[in-house]
Amino acid sequence: MGSRRRQSQRPTLEAVAQLAGVGRGTVSRVVNGAPGVSARARAVVEAAIAELNYVPNPAARSLVTSRTDSIALVIPESEQRLADEPYFSAVIRGVCTELAETELQLLLILVRDERELKRLTRFVEARRVDGVLLVSVHQDDPLPALLEELQIPTVLAGRRTPGESLSHVHSDNLGGAAQAVRHLLDQGRTEIATITGPLDMDVGRSRLQGWRDAHTERGAEPDELLAVPGDFTEEGGRAAMAGLLGRRPGLDAVFAASDVMAAGALTELRERGRRVPEDVAVVGFDDSPIARHTVPPLTSVCQPIEEIGRSITRLLLAEIEDPAGPRRHLTLPTTLTQRQTT
Repeated sequence: MGSRRRQSQRPTLEAVAQLAGVGRGTVSRVVNGAPGVSARARAVVEAAIAELNYVPNPAARSLVTSRTDSIALVIPESEQRLADEPYFSAVIRGVCTELAETELQLLLILVRDERELKRLTRFVEARRVDGVLLVSVHQDDPLPALLEELQIPTVLAGRRTPGESLSHVHSDNLGGAAQAVRHLLDQGRTEIATITGPLDMDVGRSRLQGWRDAHTERGAEPDELLAVPGDFTEEGGRAAMAGLLGRRPGLDAVFAASDVMAAGALTELRERGRRVPEDVAVVGFDDSPIARHTVPPLTSVCQPIEEIGRSITRLLLAEIEDPAGPRRHLTLPTTLTQRQTT
């Protein structure tokens, strides 16, 4: 019965996918010789094609082969921030590592102003890339909504809100921050300040909430005057530290939401004659190379930044193959690396 049905009806790409037990996008890439398909998946698809005697539809084949075999890594930050912040270079390394065994090309695009946003919009509308990786996500950034509207495969490093609709990968920012502050509380520190990240970013809000949660867990009311916003720059960290010392000269610990800001805080403390860790303990976030080279070396929350880069790339390749597939949300664990600043 099944054999006669196959002979009387032209087999479809969907039928091949069902028989092979893979997604429709995987079959399309095998048929068109596109990269990004494992040897095992390719073998089962080719076996299903042979069994069904499947012949590709020329129109559908033309649509699939319009792919560019390139993806864009979009960073809406300045080139100075890209150079100064180790986070970005680690993400880029992770992306490149994951793409090494494919034939895909990577385009790095900075979006620094309205003109560059419009240029990127035209670029994406023309389908010059097969998908987009977006790093450094601000809540009011128009890019995620634009990419979603254009229905181009997109994966975020980070998220706009906890209810993010696009596929994304982020670290356990809240849990990592809480662990850092618990570490300071366990040492008997009583006036623990925090220098937050930008509060228009989920990462900034989550790490601030972790600072609050750690206090609440111990039955202490977090002093909001000890929370000062920063901008993930060394200068911002130094200015925030100066402001905190003006408000609370007796503070005895600081949790900075990035290693770069923590380095700025250490500079300000040193110039103010405050000993670290004897007078003020300091913890950063990222466990970047900066943490190993500050004076003294910095205790920091370690997040797997290169793994973020690899993970967003894997999710994007899967979404390019199967655009109708489910959106995925990954949270990667963090750990605390203790050094001399605590």
